[in-house]
Amino acid sequence: MKISVTKKQNMFINSPAFETFFGGAAGGGKSYGQLTDALLYALKYPKSKQIIFRRTFPDLEKSLIRVSLEFYPREVATYTSNKHIWTFKNGSIIDFGYIDSEKDVYQYQSAEYDVIRFDELTHFTEYMYTYMISRCRGANPYPKMMKSSGNPGGIGHAWVKARFIDIGEPNKVHECPLNDETTETGTRIFIPSLVTENKFMLEYDPDYIKRLDNLPEKDRKALKDGNWDIYDGMFFPEFNRRIHVIEPFVIPENWDRYIALDYGLDKFAVLFIARDPKGKAYVYNEIHKSNLIVSEARQTLKSVMRNHQYIHKYAPPDLWNRNRDTGKSTAEMFRDGDIDLTKTSNNRIVGWQAVKEWLKVKKVRNEQTGEIYEDSDLKIFSNCINLIKYLPQLQHDEKNPNDVATEPHEPTHITDALRYFCVMRTSPTKEVINKETTFNFDIEKTTQYVDYGEKIEII
Repeated sequence: MKISVTKKQNMFINSPAFETFFGGAAGGGKSYGQLTDALLYALKYPKSKQIIFRRTFPDLEKSLIRVSLEFYPREVATYTSNKHIWTFKNGSIIDFGYIDSEKDVYQYQSAEYDVIRFDELTHFTEYMYTYMISRCRGANPYPKMMKSSGNPGGIGHAWVKARFIDIGEPNKVHECPLNDETTETGTRIFIPSLVTENKFMLEYDPDYIKRLDNLPEKDRKALKDGNWDIYDGMFFPEFNRRIHVIEPFVIPENWDRYIALDYGLDKFAVLFIARDPKGKAYVYNEIHKSNLIVSEARQTLKSVMRNHQYIHKYAPPDLWNRNRDTGKSTAEMFRDGDIDLTKTSNNRIVGWQAVKEWLKVKKVRNEQTGEIYEDSDLKIFSNCINLIKYLPQLQHDEKNPNDVATEPHEPTHITDALRYFCVMRTSPTKEVINKETTFNFDIEKTTQYVDYGEKIEII
């Protein structure tokens, strides 16, 4: 059997990293690379187990399953359609699976796979992906790997970009933490591939590039050029790290201070916010912790509050719902610890529009120099890493574009806290400010390949 691959597909097959992400543009040969790699791995490692994910089974049937049926030789493997599985004569298997919602990951709670593959990774949430890392295991000496492919865009764009593109130079293996809550590290690599590097696509469909050129600019930059800085669905395109994120400074004692919080066992998220005399707001600290019962959350909050005075401590209306067993509400339990909460509006649409107003970038003229620069009414201290991380990850809800999608769920806690503050406090005057405030801070190509037991021709 002779298999032809491009240089970039060969790099994907040959990747030594635990986590590999391949692609970045349409037509780069990602799906073929996945199926080829899976086939070669199955042939080399008897009784190995692999799984390939798409978001839904219809997605699989229209793409990977259909192509595998045309591609995989029947003399080495058999496909069972009702189980969605390829079974090889040497005992290896390749499953096709789906994860349509975050709870679907628990279908694989006891599973073990040597290689876990995600096709169109940006269609998945970060939790779906990181949960499945724990299923990449097995009592054999075979290499364990997470191998993914995809394009810019989709609900997972921001976290995929942060995990693979922002870590450093492409085509190079980097040592990175497996997640935000552990010091354990693993190896990771991004292998970009463009349609112009796919000789097979250019040969069989020479007009494909012309069709990409006719797309709207945003889509063309993402799908043809593999540009990760532009994507659809971002709820807050107003957010600009250069403008909104500043280095911390000591908050003057005469500034008004506020707290905005969102409580749940899954996450206790708190923002500490100060307003200067002109009304500009500064998010200067945060709490972002899981699995805290109310008394623990209350004590954590008090330890950060110290002796400062706060105008309001905003919380959502559901914290006033009474517990059936105790007869007390969460708000009352906070009050038992001398923390009086103020009920905020939970109108999501109005709240998100208020956040947009606070984030809106405007032109400001320096009265002394006449210089015009960009500024905003809301600033975020660089130590508030979770708000900075999750705010740009929020996506439009598919059914209501004026609301934020609730999946992925992880980004919604700390950003809900910001919404509670913004909806309750009007932003400063919308007239252009003519003076700077006292605190205005700027802020190798390889031709080697893994011999999986079959001849690979590098194009």
